[in-house]
Amino acid sequence: MLDPFKNITTEGRIALFKELESMTYHFSKNTSVLSSIMLKDILGIVIEGSLQIIKTDYNGNRTIVETISQNSLFGSAISSLNDNNYELITQEESTIIIFDYSQLVNYSQLHNEDYNQFIRNLFEITNHIITMRNERIRILTQKSIRNKLLEYFDVFAKKYDSRNVYLPFSFTDLADYLAVDRSAMSREIKHLKDENIISVKSRKITLLYK
Repeated sequence: MLDPFKNITTEGRIALFKELESMTYHFSKNTSVLSSIMLKDILGIVIEGSLQIIKTDYNGNRTIVETISQNSLFGSAISSLNDNNYELITQEESTIIIFDYSQLVNYSQLHNEDYNQFIRNLFEITNHIITMRNERIRILTQKSIRNKLLEYFDVFAKKYDSRNVYLPFSFTDLADYLAVDRSAMSREIKHLKDENIISVKSRKITLLYK
């Protein structure tokens, strides 16, 4: 499991937070957090809970840009949070820690092994984020709702080496993730079920095709 504090003791973590002048915030479920944390350039880590980056277009259509789970990262640059069309919403009660980006990258005590380990951990997580975004691009570049669904199921089935795909969110959120109409997506899922391509039980999708 990816961990931004891998190989850093609790004492080392506390000292590092103090030296980097980090700030910790606690939020209840379904809270918009940007007004509380926005600085010019930040890097955030989800300590507990999860958040979603939501983009709303001019017509009020909502798209889930990214889900940020525990131990993952977000930031002004990597998450487009300086754009007024984006929101950062908690999915559950959440704790996040915020670093000023310039303070983080201009840290002078380069002999500090905890700091060096922390940066290595952040690079590892960033690489994981890039992989996930490439998967998202593969899915969204499909032309039809049907193909977007099948690509989504295929990506996660291969990732977990299983014919069973467990949706991490509701079908409404899946439509927002795929940037498609919820009703049209539901009709396509019904067609896939009727054609014995998939079976659906709650949020469990089983792939029936080879």
